[in-house]
Amino acid sequence: MIEKSKHLFERAQQSIPGGVNSPVRAFKSVGGTPLFIKKAKGAYLYDADDNRYIDYIASWGPMILGHAHDEVVKAIQEQALSSTSYGAPTELEIEMAELIISMVPNVDLIRMVSSGTEACMSAIRLARGYTGKNKIIKFEGCYHGHADSFLVKAGSGVATLNIQTVPGVTAGVANDTLTCAYNDLAAVEQLVEENKNQIAAIIVEPVAGNMGCILPQPGFLEGLRRICDKENIVFIFDEVMTGFRLAPGGAQEKLHVNADLVTYGKVIGGGMPVGAFGGKKEIMQHIAPLGNVYQAGTLSGNPIAMIAGYTTLKILKDHPHIYHELEEKTIYLRDNLHRVFLETKIPFVINQFGSMISVHFSNHAVNDFGSAASANNELFKKYFHAMLQRGIYLPPSAFESWFLNNVLTKEDLDNTIEATRESLSEIL
Repeated sequence: MIEKSKHLFERAQQSIPGGVNSPVRAFKSVGGTPLFIKKAKGAYLYDADDNRYIDYIASWGPMILGHAHDEVVKAIQEQALSSTSYGAPTELEIEMAELIISMVPNVDLIRMVSSGTEACMSAIRLARGYTGKNKIIKFEGCYHGHADSFLVKAGSGVATLNIQTVPGVTAGVANDTLTCAYNDLAAVEQLVEENKNQIAAIIVEPVAGNMGCILPQPGFLEGLRRICDKENIVFIFDEVMTGFRLAPGGAQEKLHVNADLVTYGKVIGGGMPVGAFGGKKEIMQHIAPLGNVYQAGTLSGNPIAMIAGYTTLKILKDHPHIYHELEEKTIYLRDNLHRVFLETKIPFVINQFGSMISVHFSNHAVNDFGSAASANNELFKKYFHAMLQRGIYLPPSAFESWFLNNVLTKEDLDNTIEATRESLSEIL
């Protein structure tokens, strides 16, 4: 029963557009009433009706240590006693920056912001200011936040809601945003040639999470790196999802490819609204007040957000075995889901990298937005609701990666696998 959630959703629609403060929460892709969450602890969410769910969203990635982690909560509580914001520098900001630089390869300087969108938007502005060029290349289905430049052929909620052209994005902005299919290196080479000396940056999710979990094919990221070196293009990794989730040094460490600039969010805030962008000193020194590329924020480096992120990252740095455990759990889930799906004879693809995973009802490989969109997403809707009824909370869209947290137990994983067996039996 979700009677309280239904009532709250009806009430919310009277004062909040669509009843939600972020579109994918509205369940429009899967239908039905969104759950209103009352609390969370460890691997579990509890809705307004006190139903418990095994959580595979992890607040869209940041709760890598589980919800309401004791050390993180204690650090937030202690910091709050000294005020929630100053609008002035703190030593904690320095400690946070030093910690990140110690963990991540190829980052000399880093600037804190308040969201992943802000981080990506700022990185693009910096790349344009640094190179003196205006155009960028992004990839279809990659979502880099809701800044105007990024809403051209974006994934995530834009794909979920089937919004092809976003009102409010001017033609000029759209014309400066060039798009290619993810994993299509030849298309990038052609675009670069057609727009010689006009491209400031190539921005990419090194492991995409906004069209499901999509892995880079061998040579794709390395090829982008070579193009950027040759053409004086700033290479930006959007690690809002992958940063500090795939490894202490993120995708750069895991995939052995260096970017010029990297953007962060999610895990870096430990559940608080935090983002950051950083990279090579020669580029980052163009940001004000060192340089003339302006970026500012009243709540950038907010002490509550900083202590939550610092505590989370310190735990991850001091206990690197967490990454091995997370990957083991994800592989266990992948392999056993694979076995259950095989029993049904239904076409399926399971993509997995580190602690990111997604299920696609498809009879062909899913390696870009086109292949993700052509999967049987109507069947995914049925699967989602059947799993929800069995206490498994999956992302309410076929275009979103699942994120595991490290307090998931083998029993939780086995319950998820059994729920999948029952769900498929019910909907097929």
